[in-house]
Amino acid sequence: MKRLLTAAIGTPVMLAGVFLLRGVWFFVFDAFFITWAAREYLAMMRPRAPHAPLGLFLPLVPLAAVAMSLRQPAAPDGPLQLLIAGMVVSLGLGSLALLSRTPLQETIASFGIFGFGIPYFAVPIASIYRLQDRDPWLVFLLLAIVWLGDTAAFYVGSRFGRHKMAPVVSPLKSWEGAAAGFLTGVFAAAVWGIWRLGRLDPGLVALAGLTAVAAQVGDLVESMLKRGLGVKDSGDALPGHGGILDRCDALLFAAPVLFVGAWLLRLGPSTALPAW
Repeated sequence: MKRLLTAAIGTPVMLAGVFLLRGVWFFVFDAFFITWAAREYLAMMRPRAPHAPLGLFLPLVPLAAVAMSLRQPAAPDGPLQLLIAGMVVSLGLGSLALLSRTPLQETIASFGIFGFGIPYFAVPIASIYRLQDRDPWLVFLLLAIVWLGDTAAFYVGSRFGRHKMAPVVSPLKSWEGAAAGFLTGVFAAAVWGIWRLGRLDPGLVALAGLTAVAAQVGDLVESMLKRGLGVKDSGDALPGHGGILDRCDALLFAAPVLFVGAWLLRLGPSTALPAW
């Protein structure tokens, strides 16, 4: 009951933000929830590096997302830009650990917390923002693939699941549930394509399949993190669901996949029918 009540309240709030907010206001809305998830991640990770400068983690997540969200002018030096970004990350993390005098036994853990954690949260913030900037209905598509797929996987897996998908990482997940989630996400995208584009687009259907797979991988990765840390839920912010991270773990991997695919397929206002 708590799970359904939380969904009944949370879903309209998310959709209102997607369709009513624009520009910087939507970025703040987007970043608020995912940075909250980052806060839960940090709380779980802190015991592994208690003396590292982890207080800088939360400010760096939205700052990195802002940098990724800025429109970049066309430039022939793309590889050079990637090298510069890699240099900033490696030099920055190394200098941060050195100057903060992080204990040697916590160095590797702190590198992992920052090196994995910042892109883990900043990339989806930027991806969702850019999707909404391109067309709010693309964020609706993302939520449909992830949320409907997750719901189908949960109920089908609970009722018909017989073959364990990843028993060590997530004992309750089954291949039957995963198949239901995948097919539901693809079906949702097919309906979205007919509704918004006026046709069944094979490229969109393929992209939905990749997004659905990425969502399930994101779910399993968060389960792996929690199991490795001996934690059941990332938090208790959402009754019946656990923490914000528990609810958006699939989005963290699905959003960048859908954004890149939408860019390659040129999905956006120019290809969409007028909104009702």
